[in-house]
Formats: sequence, structure tokens, C-alpha cells
Amino acid sequence: MKKKLTIWMFVCLFNVISGITYAQTNNTIQWISFEQLNDSLEVHPKKVFIDFYADWCAPCLKMDKIAFKDPKVIHKLNNDYYAVKMNVETTDTIVFGQQSFINKRANKRNPVHEIPLLLASRKDAPFTLPAMVLMDSKFNAQARYFQYLDAEQLLSILEKMP
Repeated sequence: MKKKLTIWMFVCLFNVISGITYAQTNNTIQWISFEQLNDSLEVHPKKVFIDFYADWCAPCLKMDKIAFKDPKVIHKLNNDYYAVKMNVETTDTIVFGQQSFINKRANKRNPVHEIPLLLASRKDAPFTLPAMVLMDSKFNAQARYFQYLDAEQLLSILEKMP
């Protein structure tokens, strides 16, 4: 009887610990890098959400605290999208799709990396933050946003994406 009780207690404890771990990992967005995205799209095509930010960008920081902490937004991004977050001022060389991308402006004023300039530029306007790009599973841009979005606005956009 003691052995059955011990096993039962162990199983219960394991389930509690697993549940806590599961809850902790699902209360944040599972951000990935461009390198991880490249591999993921090859294995399992899925829509892509890209958030371009800078450490000094007040609207970007506000989105981190509000929109990207919302449970519904977290659930939607983690389940339906690959979510990529990139600091536009990084000096890292990023390999994506068998090409290398660098920050050609690293030592200049407004040092924006090549990737955000390629994916989030507008025809008649300079690159601005925050910048978000939504792409289909074939990595074709479907929408671009250059403004602060609260959780409700962001969720509405994510849900409309085909």
C-alpha cells in the first residue's frame, strides 16, 4: 500500500511540476531568430510575424509591456505564427535563405540593419519604429505596420491574416 501511495504521490508531483513549467513557457511569446526562422519554414511552413525594435524606442518598449504580454496575443502568436524579434541596430551578420545580411550603417547615425530596411521600408517615407511585418507561410509580406498597437489592435490584425 505504501508503494502505491508513493508512486501516486510521485505522479501527482510530476504533473504539478509539469503544469507549472508548461504554464511558465506559455505566458510569453516564443520569439525566434531569423536563422531559426529559416530552418522552421523549411520544415513546417507557417505565417510569420516580425517585430523590429530598438532599445531607445518608447512605443516599442510600451508594446513589450502591454501588447506582447496579453495572453490572447501570446496564444495567437505562439500557435499560428513564427514570431521573430529583431533589434534594428544589431551589428550581427545574419544568414537567411543562403544569404548574409549585415548592418552597413553600424558606425553611422541611425544604424539600421539591412534586414529591416529590406522588409519594412516604405516607398515614400523613411524607416521608422515600431515596425511590424506580417508574412504568409511562403514568406511574402502581407502587411506592414509602423505605429504603436495595443493588445486589442494587434490581436485584430493577427486574426484577420489569412
